[in-house]
Amino acid sequence: MVLPTRSGWASAAGATAGSWPRGRSGRPAGFRAAVMGAGISDWGMLAATGEEGPFESALGGSSGWEGTGPHRHDVVSPVSYVSRVCSPILILHGENDTNVPLSQAEFYHRALRRFGVEHEYVVYPREGHAIRERNHQLDVLRRTRAWFDRWLGPHCSRSVPGTAGH
Repeated sequence: MVLPTRSGWASAAGATAGSWPRGRSGRPAGFRAAVMGAGISDWGMLAATGEEGPFESALGGSSGWEGTGPHRHDVVSPVSYVSRVCSPILILHGENDTNVPLSQAEFYHRALRRFGVEHEYVVYPREGHAIRERNHQLDVLRRTRAWFDRWLGPHCSRSVPGTAGH
């Protein structure tokens, strides 16, 4: 069950999910805030710049060099729907990510800024697709918790009544 007043979304490394829930339909998806970690914003650009070009092209449905658009990957690219995003988003990305290059985060950041969407953009120096340095890992955890506390309220960091702390 999703409680609209207490629900947030965090995506794992490489997932588009953090940028997706609020944007695509234009309707609330039940999430008041999101965290996008090493997220894909444009599948066509990823096919051209990521480590696994042909694989990314297959996942996204097309590549940007297949003639004039719209392309199949536009339908599954979160940046295509950024004008509809209304939930605040925390973007976390490694500076040296070659799997999902930093340009994916930069593109989404600029689009969010263009449409006035509340967001924070954090780039971790020396990091790749996975955050490896301990101080950066701790920063990710602290920022994520602070982000959800800010947008969902401090009640979300406590145990849910009736769960005995589980």
